[in-house]
Amino acid sequence: MSLSGAPNRAHRQVLGTLVLAFAAFAGGATVVSADESGISFWVPGTYGALAAAPLRFSIAEIYYHSPIKGGGDVAIARQIPIAGVTTKVSATLDIHIGVQNDLLLSIPSYVFATPVLGGQLQIGLLIPYGRNKVFVDQTIVGPMGVLGGPPMTSAVTGIGDLEPQTSLRWNFGVHNFMVYATGDVPIGLYNPLSLANVGYGHGAIDGGGGYTYFNANTGDEFSAVLGFTYNFTNPSTQYQNGVDVHLDWSLSHFFTKDFNFGAAGYFYNQASCDHGSGDKLGCFESRVLGVGPQATFVIPLGNQQGALNLKWYRDFDPAYRAHGWSGWLTFVLSNNPTDAQRTPTHR
Repeated sequence: MSLSGAPNRAHRQVLGTLVLAFAAFAGGATVVSADESGISFWVPGTYGALAAAPLRFSIAEIYYHSPIKGGGDVAIARQIPIAGVTTKVSATLDIHIGVQNDLLLSIPSYVFATPVLGGQLQIGLLIPYGRNKVFVDQTIVGPMGVLGGPPMTSAVTGIGDLEPQTSLRWNFGVHNFMVYATGDVPIGLYNPLSLANVGYGHGAIDGGGGYTYFNANTGDEFSAVLGFTYNFTNPSTQYQNGVDVHLDWSLSHFFTKDFNFGAAGYFYNQASCDHGSGDKLGCFESRVLGVGPQATFVIPLGNQQGALNLKWYRDFDPAYRAHGWSGWLTFVLSNNPTDAQRTPTHR
């Protein structure tokens, strides 16, 4: 059977593992950006190649490393609850912040053999564990947010917020479509009076849709996933982040059935203002672009199959957001599919 239409068995085995390596949800990282204290729920660059293609049962382990820095806007935002600021303050003070995130994200997932609405239903749970270290070269003090305090460093290690996730995917030959939903269950390590945190301190709901073009005859692939995040109010600070819009994309090529290489990127934009009685900086809408290389290597493991995926992103054109670079190292282990687990194919 032609690989440009319904995949044959050997190709489906390789494709399934590659998709799991590329397309696992990978939120859960307490990354400094805009929103309250410079932190957003969605991590730009979560999706890469084959984002909307079919999946199967797996366990994914992701190591995420991101050294980033910011100016007065992000540095002040992070310190407002710590200093007990009660009035509006300027985000243009001469102060700087540095952040390093080192996180391990475990994502067990299950794919139902029986089609749902003609597509493939997947459920999973992201479990984050890691270290967040934050440094500011000056601190603000008092209810007026006066600059002049000493430098401060904070670091924490622990379990972050749990993130249940689900997706529904349809395959039409070279065309693949997806809708997804995920959210944040705020049970992770969080203290509003600490510079560093692993949890977010508030819940969130994120959902969207994606498309993947993949032609196995030529090896060409293109994917794009658009999503929106609604954030609930942080009960500890009475601060509610605005609605976030994010687009992840990928353009890559399969040079062999075991090796893929290409580019990936993202666009992240806060579409509405932050608000609440805890908001002391005004609207504070963020934006960032990112782009970088990605590569995946398939590893045969007897009756199982592994895939090692690497992604690296550099941030561009940031606004009200700490920026720098991030690296993703993902390993996925999955069973070879049985006939009952194979992807439903529509003609």
